[in-house]
Amino acid sequence: MLSLEMIYDAQKVLKDVARMTPLIAAPKIGNNIYIKSENLQLTGSFKLRGAYYKISCLTEEEKARGVIACSAGNHAQGVALSATKNNISSKICIPAGAPLSKVEATKGYGGDVILVAGVYDDAYAKALALTEENGYTFIHPFNDERVIAGQGTIGLEILSQLPDVDAVIVPIGGGGLISGVAYAIKTLKPSCKVYGVQAEGAPSMLTSRQQHRPVELPSVSTIADGIAVKKPGDLTFELCEKYVDEIATVSDEEIATAILSLAENQKTVAEGAGATTVAAAMFNKFDIEGKNVVCIVSGGNIDVNTLSRAITKGLTKTGRITEITTKLLDKPGQLINLLQLVSDSGANIISINHEREDKKSGVNTCIVTMVLETRNLQHCDELLAQLQKAGYELFNC
Repeated sequence: MLSLEMIYDAQKVLKDVARMTPLIAAPKIGNNIYIKSENLQLTGSFKLRGAYYKISCLTEEEKARGVIACSAGNHAQGVALSATKNNISSKICIPAGAPLSKVEATKGYGGDVILVAGVYDDAYAKALALTEENGYTFIHPFNDERVIAGQGTIGLEILSQLPDVDAVIVPIGGGGLISGVAYAIKTLKPSCKVYGVQAEGAPSMLTSRQQHRPVELPSVSTIADGIAVKKPGDLTFELCEKYVDEIATVSDEEIATAILSLAENQKTVAEGAGATTVAAAMFNKFDIEGKNVVCIVSGGNIDVNTLSRAITKGLTKTGRITEITTKLLDKPGQLINLLQLVSDSGANIISINHEREDKKSGVNTCIVTMVLETRNLQHCDELLAQLQKAGYELFNC
């Protein structure tokens, strides 16, 4: 069973393998908010901790059979690197939709990648089947005491880096990270709150807590691919039930806004799963006013294409990109009048489309759609008000 002694042992084993990641103040995100930067960990995420500690505890016979794992990407990299460092062969089942950067990184660490159609749970089923067929040693990404103990070393680090911490916010997929962190923190400092965050499109642990048993969701969908898990583990569920104070969800738009804020204000890159904790703090999902709060940014392995889309979504949610569609009379001078009003407002045009043949247009009208750079939501609202005052009919705004 999981114990504090096991977590301390994991800390010793990981001393020369995993970094003690920095705890950085983030005043632009919120007062007394700190970022635990596991995105700066080796392999780009916290998963190395649990994977390496688990593999270090295997018997020689288990090591000889080789290891297998399933992952959306981060556990894959942790297992591949850990196995390679211990001269063990590794096979990794990864959902086919995982970011290409994570797949290639796993190969780079020495893992033999097997792409599986579907999501994490489909990769999990494939890994179990291959384990049964070939006798590999299966390294579970979260439902294992040794893996959980490895992740729990983050809790020990937080307490040493910020002894007066009042609350820790942790992402939840299968629950391995929050189980280890919550166990360590609640055992050593029971007064500290431990909050969990899930994506709205993958609330498996929250649903399970509400029904007081592990529940499998029919499907999951979120930009936070690292926590897109249909069902938590039975062990992680029990630990969350006992040690986690509260769980909330964040939307993909909120996650994207947090990714943008971390890049802009903290000069750090976070993947969707890692940014959920910052999103929870930014959008007041928990009662943290006046408290010393640590947000664990669990990973930074985000595909550059996904990062670009997330930044665009974050800019849109914060009112820094605005799309406007309106109707004009189809005669000379109408478009220049509209553009002059936009220019006078201080908005900058990114793109514009002028369409005479549109289902919204009449015989003598045309439709204009503009994508604009605006300063914030207030600036956006002011521009819309000015357009309406000038007599422009707005669509989808």
